[in-house]
Amino acid sequence: MNNVVKQSLAGLRAMLVLTVLLGVLYPAVVWGVGQFVARDQAAGSLVSSGGRVVGSSLIGQQWPGDEWFHGRPSASAYAGDTSGGTNLGPGPDLDAEVAQRGQAAGLDATSAPADALTASASGLDPHISPTYAAAQVERVAAARGLDVSQVRSLVAEHTQERVAGFLGQPRVDVLELNLALARLTAPSAG
Repeated sequence: MNNVVKQSLAGLRAMLVLTVLLGVLYPAVVWGVGQFVARDQAAGSLVSSGGRVVGSSLIGQQWPGDEWFHGRPSASAYAGDTSGGTNLGPGPDLDAEVAQRGQAAGLDATSAPADALTASASGLDPHISPTYAAAQVERVAAARGLDVSQVRSLVAEHTQERVAGFLGQPRVDVLELNLALARLTAPSAG
């Protein structure tokens, strides 16, 4: 019995030491380094406009109305706490969802950019392809009473190229583009 008590106390001490090390000290060090080295990223890469936080550059959000550029569809309704894809495979359910998204976006589902019709794995992508942004230019320009070339130029200004010239794809940050659009003009009423 004495040996069992010794082993139990040793196990309890190990659990307490490891809990303090890995459950308290290590997270505190990681948090502290994050605050010192990458404060903006550690805080969620928040974007402000007019002195108030309007979103994060890492998480997509819904932009209802024709006067805004729309982001990639979200399987999770842009809820960060429930992010995830639909897990729909090829078949009638996915076909119906793609057709519905195409109709809602006013695009032909057979020729629209893929990111206009399909949700990402996380459902929270903050970027769209330049092709999808270009497909929305005329709608946004008409809703805001702007010249199409002016809106097209705004899209070009907010198109980010591949990282290091070869990683990823060209992309447009929808939040930054819509904030620039809001600075350009107020949305039309009605």
